[in-house]
Amino acid sequence: MPRKTDQQLLDELLAQYEGTIRQAFLEAIEQIKSDIVLRIIIEFLERGDVFGAVDAMQIEAGSFPGLERAFQQAYFGGGQATVDNFPLVKGPDGNRVVFRFGVRNPAGEAFLREHSSTMVTRIAEDQREAIRQHLTTGLEAGRNPRQTALDVVGRVNRATNRREGGIIGLTAPQERYVTAARAELLSTDPKDLTAYLERSRRDKRFDRTVRKAIKEGKSVDAAMVDKIVGRYSDRLLDLRGEMLARTETLTALNKARDDAIRQQIAEGKIDAQDIQKIWRSAHDARVRLTHAVLDGKTAPMDGVFHSPSGAVLMHPGDPKAPALETVGCRCVLEYRVDWIGALARKQRAA
Repeated sequence: MPRKTDQQLLDELLAQYEGTIRQAFLEAIEQIKSDIVLRIIIEFLERGDVFGAVDAMQIEAGSFPGLERAFQQAYFGGGQATVDNFPLVKGPDGNRVVFRFGVRNPAGEAFLREHSSTMVTRIAEDQREAIRQHLTTGLEAGRNPRQTALDVVGRVNRATNRREGGIIGLTAPQERYVTAARAELLSTDPKDLTAYLERSRRDKRFDRTVRKAIKEGKSVDAAMVDKIVGRYSDRLLDLRGEMLARTETLTALNKARDDAIRQQIAEGKIDAQDIQKIWRSAHDARVRLTHAVLDGKTAPMDGVFHSPSGAVLMHPGDPKAPALETVGCRCVLEYRVDWIGALARKQRAA
């Protein structure tokens, strides 16, 4: 079977694991919503206790066990696929060199513990900040506690008996988009209503309703606003799931590929001096400028790539790099191994 290129391999792995990570995140959010007791949240808000209301939602790192498992699966799958894609190599004695990825390697286990913990903690903290932000804004705007609580946890769809809309799952910036969209729809100013129609993630099936309100010089009916904003929130949540899944899947796969090669070096099956790393961008208009500059740059196995932003990366999606260099990154690292030179050196040594 012909070997895959690094890009082909990464594309296949993304197709295999990205959806799993996205689904695990969305299922965790749905479970959080279903576990919330609305009455308790309302009681806290009636007392003006926003922090108590947030705590009562019990959004914590432990809320995402499925996401952690999905991330681990991507890591293990990426490492195994990397060694499976190595060419047939024979040692000086003529025997085939067997490449293996040890899933119990100390470096990998340490990475999974640290990154998984950081990942779910960051998600939980971001959720809590977005919810505090929304509850505070809602109460300050004079919305009653029940409506404010429903704006956060979502409203039950009687047909599916599931909560839809809400703020849970969104980032703090996305929460601000939802708050602004609600204000636009409740406004009688045509400029505000028109601004809503320019939101790319809106559900366009409601555009006729909004245009009717503009024509009549009225705001959109409050009950309809709840419905429209709920759909807008759901679409932002889908976007959040897509971005998180792409970023975390690439982080797992790129780290796994790097660790898989380092295992072979440690076992004496490959020499680090025979490996060259090449940064490859996605070569389209969506590539961030810093990564367009890095495209084609090379580094030795233990070398790093210096971004124009000042960041230093071992590979695309390096978990130690700042988010501005990793979120949504679609770059790939090509590992060029001088198999012939390595074999010749081993034969001379033998």
